[in-house]
Amino acid sequence: MADKVATVSKIIFEYFVITVGVFIYCGGWTAFITPQGITGGGVTGLATNIQYATNGFIPLYVSYIGINVILLLVGTIILGRGFGFKTIYSILCATFFLAVMPHWHWLMSLSDISDKLVSAVLGGAILAVGISMIFKKGGSTGGTDIIALVFTKYYDTSPGKVFMYCDLIIIGSILFLPGKGLSDFIYGYLTTVSFSYMLDAFLTGRQQSVQILVISGKYQAIADMLISDEHRGVTALDSMGWYTKDESKVLVVVARKYQVAGIMSSIKNIDNRAFVTVGNVSAVYGEGFEKVKVKPQFKEKKSKDEKVRSFLKWINNS
Repeated sequence: MADKVATVSKIIFEYFVITVGVFIYCGGWTAFITPQGITGGGVTGLATNIQYATNGFIPLYVSYIGINVILLLVGTIILGRGFGFKTIYSILCATFFLAVMPHWHWLMSLSDISDKLVSAVLGGAILAVGISMIFKKGGSTGGTDIIALVFTKYYDTSPGKVFMYCDLIIIGSILFLPGKGLSDFIYGYLTTVSFSYMLDAFLTGRQQSVQILVISGKYQAIADMLISDEHRGVTALDSMGWYTKDESKVLVVVARKYQVAGIMSSIKNIDNRAFVTVGNVSAVYGEGFEKVKVKPQFKEKKSKDEKVRSFLKWINNS
């Protein structure tokens, strides 16, 4: 009984977080993006362009849900029924909020920002907050969100990069709308840059890794401390100080970015004169870090001649 209650509570919490994320996402569009005549990426950006092109005759929420119906089927097939149901919920919530939020005066009062640049950057950051909350609970607002999740499931790439490449085409389409120009394209692209950067920070911020090099005469004590206290693997490389010609060891440690402060403090407690360098690494694969994603290997199809030879060989052996 307790397990069922815990499961139900978990599901309710997940959908609550998704709802809040959708609310923030739609609020970013309604209060900061569309009032300034700015566009963005994804299906929401495409729906915004349709609203601009029709002078509001086709509202954003109508084309948003229409386009997502087809993409929703694709996401359900590839990413599973659970994801598909959460996506349905997210899309319905987003459609509702996009329809009613323009009538909320307290929300629209936030759009009184005269600087388009501020609106573009701030709007992109707010969209990233909402989308990251939705992603972390297995949901999606549809559109290029589905494409991003498919790519990150099978390929080693960040969601932000997938969004940026896909959305460039959508943002560029604003150049073909009456009354729009290069400045609108630039503001739309700035929105996407802000969105992509913040999305990577929210989704992979704690997953970012660094490589630490430690040069110290007390390398043995530091290495033991890193293994026992910080629970990090350590590699000792032979080294020589070229000025003194003294032989020693350089410690190589790979850790998460958020662990750097604790490791540095522990090193300085042992040797406050230790020489330490910290460098970002683009990817780390192995135990305790990411797994290598291998593309499925497909067997080459046999030619007709090979099939005939195999069949004749099978007859002779029989």
